[in-house]
Amino acid sequence: MTQIRQAEKPPAASPRHEVPDAETASRDLSRRHRTTVTVVVIALIAVVALFLFMVTRAPSDTKPTSLGFSLNSFFKTLGEMNPLVQIPLVLLVFGAVVGLLLLLIEYAPRSGKRYFWIRLVACFAIPVIAFMLLRPYQNAVIYVLAIAVILGGILFYADYRSRQGAGYLFQLVLFAAPAAILLLMGLVYPALSTLVQSFLDKTGKNFVGFDNYVWTFTNPEGFWSVINTLIWVLLAPTFATAIGLAYAVFIDRAAGEKVLKVLIFMPFAISFVGAGIIWKFVYDFRQGDQIGILNAIVTAFGGQPVSWLAATPLINTLLLVVVFIWSQTGLAMVILSAAIKAVPPEQMEAAELDGANAWERFINVTVPGIRSSLIVVLTTIAIGALKIYDIVAVMTGGRNDSTVLAFEMVNQQQRFQSYGHSAALAVVLFLFVLPLIIFNVRQIRKQREVR
Repeated sequence: MTQIRQAEKPPAASPRHEVPDAETASRDLSRRHRTTVTVVVIALIAVVALFLFMVTRAPSDTKPTSLGFSLNSFFKTLGEMNPLVQIPLVLLVFGAVVGLLLLLIEYAPRSGKRYFWIRLVACFAIPVIAFMLLRPYQNAVIYVLAIAVILGGILFYADYRSRQGAGYLFQLVLFAAPAAILLLMGLVYPALSTLVQSFLDKTGKNFVGFDNYVWTFTNPEGFWSVINTLIWVLLAPTFATAIGLAYAVFIDRAAGEKVLKVLIFMPFAISFVGAGIIWKFVYDFRQGDQIGILNAIVTAFGGQPVSWLAATPLINTLLLVVVFIWSQTGLAMVILSAAIKAVPPEQMEAAELDGANAWERFINVTVPGIRSSLIVVLTTIAIGALKIYDIVAVMTGGRNDSTVLAFEMVNQQQRFQSYGHSAALAVVLFLFVLPLIIFNVRQIRKQREVR
């Protein structure tokens, strides 16, 4: 019987014939993928070109158009309703949109002619309706519709030729679309708009090139905002982290550890506005009886009261940095204390057996063991120092050369209505933050590689 079964089995295909077939299939798949990518890139270039043509055309006085309703009309009508009606209506509309998306996501990966047409209609209808809800101007409707149709065609074509099968990419795009739209509207578009605005004049109409950036580094307000911001970002993280690390090391060995940590962490729970008001009393200056602690100490030793927040150059800035360090030390202490406790005790015992003293154990064992936590604390406090606004606004109002980039950016826009200067300051602030972001991304990648 065994011989008969073996005889009935078809002869196995030779490996020599399978290799060329696999290679051919792989080559065809790669060629198919390159063709899809090429078509998508060309279509995206066409979309960008249409958008540039649309925004660079001469303006006209034509009115916006829509499908008979738009987001603007919806929110305008909603604002005229009773608040008790607004809430359920918003929830109803939100639920309808989410339900439609979930329905399309459910039907997307299914095979069959019916689902093919559902995907086809959705790919073209959704972009067209979305763009028309934004009320494009009458002389821009053709551009808007062309952009919507091309985007729909890109989605359908790429989805139809997807390696994972038709419906996969469509489903993925629907999942990511809400978050992507919010990011585009709330982050990408404002960033690009600010960059463009930084090359325009005060009114935002005339191109002035790099004049706003020249103003930033030559005008006293812009120059001191840059210098002070650099001082903040260099001193505040360094001292806050160092003091927090010292607290973490010594308090862990002290009696009443929990109480001491709560007291040190409390300033971090206070808002920057509250911290500014508290320390403004500490630096208070007057000719009569002193209520400020600092001037009370000076006068107690026979000195004259000093207007600390008006002391230049840089003295008032350093005093403001002290307030920020005071408020951030608790955060550094809590994070570093937890990191120190996570260092394996076996390493400390081994170093002690090798004859290392307490300082050598701290430098050679503890610090390398908490390196990632130190980086997190330093970068977190540095980013907070770069965007500091409240302390400066409450304590000095940017006077006496104490301004910083974030404060001066708001000041130029709200007080002087100089949108070009404000945008240039915002771009400079972003350039200061960018190295920290890149550094953090690289550290995260290194940690993933180690894991």
